[in-house]
Amino acid sequence: MAYAAFYFPRSAFSAAKVGILDEGFLSRQTLGVLDSIYLAAYAVGQFIWGAVAERFGTRIVVAGGMVMAGVAALFMGIAPAVWLFVPLMIVQGLAQSTGWSGLCKNIASFFTVRKRGRAMGLFSTSYAFGGLVATPFTGWIAYSIFDSWRWAFFAGTATIALALVLFAVFQRNNPQEVGLPGIDEDDSALDGDYVRSHTRAPVPVVKVKGDRFSPRDLLAAAKHDAMVLKLGIVYFLLKPARYAILLWGPVLVLDALPHLDSITAVMVPVAFGITGLIAPIVVGWTSDTLFNARRVPPSVLCLGLLVIALALWQPVTATGSLPLFIGLLSFVGLTVYGADAMISGVAAVDFGTSRYAAGATGFINGCGSLGAILGGLLPGFFPGVVIFYVFAAAALAAALILIPSWNKRPSAA
Repeated sequence: MAYAAFYFPRSAFSAAKVGILDEGFLSRQTLGVLDSIYLAAYAVGQFIWGAVAERFGTRIVVAGGMVMAGVAALFMGIAPAVWLFVPLMIVQGLAQSTGWSGLCKNIASFFTVRKRGRAMGLFSTSYAFGGLVATPFTGWIAYSIFDSWRWAFFAGTATIALALVLFAVFQRNNPQEVGLPGIDEDDSALDGDYVRSHTRAPVPVVKVKGDRFSPRDLLAAAKHDAMVLKLGIVYFLLKPARYAILLWGPVLVLDALPHLDSITAVMVPVAFGITGLIAPIVVGWTSDTLFNARRVPPSVLCLGLLVIALALWQPVTATGSLPLFIGLLSFVGLTVYGADAMISGVAAVDFGTSRYAAGATGFINGCGSLGAILGGLLPGFFPGVVIFYVFAAAALAAALILIPSWNKRPSAA
């Protein structure tokens, strides 16, 4: 719920683009540059916040990010000048980057390797659900109720504010905070009788020497297992495709089918999110059961299918058929979210282990966010046909990089 809520202030900008372009408030190229600024800040934050969450716990980092995201969206809704969007996009990017690595650390602290695929699969539906609902919801508020793109930002702020309250009440960093054994303890202890205590004082899964943050913490996970670096490179190649649709979905729809109206263009990318909601659960279960907790095989299979899906963009859009276009978006969503959930979530946590889970997910997602800059920037300057052929080539390269590691497992497994 917490991570899904991050998408509402984030996706408000995607929904607002249709109205911004129609009003002439900003040019398409300027919107692309703003997306790249946001994603650059997001990438920097991914590298930093994952390591910070290892030191100070996820509760503080994630809650602080939710506050920042809501405030930034609020001020974007009332900003009277273009230049104010730049610092606000930087703040939004830094705020958004607190969520994934910190909350993945939460999952790693509560679930062992053998069950983590299913747990992370369910958890990964959070960003699929957020991407599915946030843009249509904020767009509906903006265009159907208030007839102003600014209300997309106000709706995003209200949503994450509600989620923040629930997060503060219910979230805990690890089992020890409520008197339960940590997963790194003796396996037999996990089946023993424990008396739940009422303490909520943070007890880290792995004790550290102190609270002083060191720049070396940023690379600790990559040094722990070289597979973390490989996954970072693969995620760099994968993420542009998802973010192009996430950030530019309504505009790309209008590029392909210019006869549609604004509200329809906002709603069509829902097909991308619906299959994206299903994919992490299916792929997570498959990796635990059919592939015996191996994360690379389902990742490679999803990447291969994604190459086919992206290569079909031009032939399908040339038909001008809305049903075919919706079917293509569904296929892209199924494959890209399946690979994304494995690489950025389950595999990142597994190869980082519970000790470096936040650092590994932060590092891998930081690399992915550097690639996502292209997903935000390129649609502002090139038509969809060109960029999706480029993304298909990148997905193919990612699959080829992973194939030699088909049977690779974490050293701790």
